[in-house]
Amino acid sequence: MANSEEIKGNWNEMKGKLKQKYADLTDDDLLYEDGKEDEMWGKLQQKLGKTKKEIQSLFE
Repeated sequence: MANSEEIKGNWNEMKGKLKQKYADLTDDDLLYEDGKEDEMWGKLQQKLGKTKKEIQSLFE
């Protein structure tokens, strides 16, 4: 599973993959801000109905 630093470094690529797979995601849903990672993951988990681990596995 990708760690926080790997996700941060490749976020633009990962955003594109998520948007392709889940068309209802908005830029606001995928906004990555330092110190607010947990908030972002929470939004994604709620919107997609998946766990953080399930979402992160999409990037492996």
